[in-house]
Amino acid sequence: MGVKLSEGAVMKIAYFDCFSGAGGDMIAAAMLDAGLDEKFLKKQIASLGIKDLKIEITPTKRGGFKALSFVPVIAEQHSHRKLQDIIKIIQQSGTSAEAKKTAVQIFEKLADAEAAVHGKEANEIHFHEVGAVDSIVDIVSASVGLDFFKKQGLGKIYCSTISIGGGTIKSAHGLLPVPAPATAELIKGVPVAGGPIEAELLTPTAAAILTTIVDKFCELPAMKVERIGYGAGTLESDKVPNCLRLIIGEAVVADSETADSVYMLETNIDDLTGEVVGYVTEQLLNVGVLDVFTTPIYMKQNRPAVKLSVICKIEDAQKIEQLLFEEGITFGIRRQILQRSKLAREFLTVKTKFGDIKIKVGKLNGKVVTAKPEFADCAKASQMNNVAVKHVCDAAMAAYKDIGR
Repeated sequence: MGVKLSEGAVMKIAYFDCFSGAGGDMIAAAMLDAGLDEKFLKKQIASLGIKDLKIEITPTKRGGFKALSFVPVIAEQHSHRKLQDIIKIIQQSGTSAEAKKTAVQIFEKLADAEAAVHGKEANEIHFHEVGAVDSIVDIVSASVGLDFFKKQGLGKIYCSTISIGGGTIKSAHGLLPVPAPATAELIKGVPVAGGPIEAELLTPTAAAILTTIVDKFCELPAMKVERIGYGAGTLESDKVPNCLRLIIGEAVVADSETADSVYMLETNIDDLTGEVVGYVTEQLLNVGVLDVFTTPIYMKQNRPAVKLSVICKIEDAQKIEQLLFEEGITFGIRRQILQRSKLAREFLTVKTKFGDIKIKVGKLNGKVVTAKPEFADCAKASQMNNVAVKHVCDAAMAAYKDIGR
């Protein structure tokens, strides 16, 4: 599945776009719409041995989007089961060992959340709605789907910030706030956002599935999109299409020594003094951006301005944007993902008559192609020895050449 490291390693990745929340049925439907074999899934679900169970998979639309609907149909509803009862059903099924393992992990996570909410042990929990047949089917379907895609080369699974809705919902325990208590327990440490409508958009079942199978919650990673699936929820709304989007494609996971992906954040500034722009630039460097620079530009009405450009690690983008907004320099920030090639680097220290100086060495395919002294070390040594910084730089390079590098 890999290629030469210098070109990056090819890997399939999946991304759950939860702009309208997620339900267990939506996850299963999105997987089907993205390529999970319907006959295969139905055969796996049939092996659960649930009497009179039917799976209705139908094309539909949500807010103009073509999507699939996934609905388990059975006379028995809202059964009360304990964790060990559900695990027994899963373990006796004909699903793969990996699918069983994932499904059990999801239900154990769900049981722990319910136990934390009710102040009980996980094995004492009666699952109520969560233990209903449709939720068992949803979780097993998601687990089967995950195993199906992994056998096709899927490596990592990512997920967006999850929209959770708002307001209140009716439950077996009465009126509850959104997110429901078990859902709130499950999404600890996960990026979520209220809205965009007053309704329950994230169910406990979906929260348990996603927090079990997702490797990282983040922005859409750089990828070559191959398939997109839409899983329809049961909610009809004219404000937001109630569906979950699953994007599957190919990512080039760069050798971190020779290539990586970074964010370029940019904003145009025409109403601040040079002192403020300079101050913000220093603040950005202090928090560890990879680079920051300004470019003179002309904006509307021929107003002279500067474009502030910041290059940062992808995981730092939100922190950097927050800093820019809090400093009050702009109302909007553009962002784009850039692929960056770079030399493999190493640092070594040489001894000179002015003191120790670090040398940054750049290599291409194992061969040294460039080397230069760290200017900060040279500047410090020049001040301490009261000599021109050029003399220190020259001495450092001479010492580097002497060691035969």
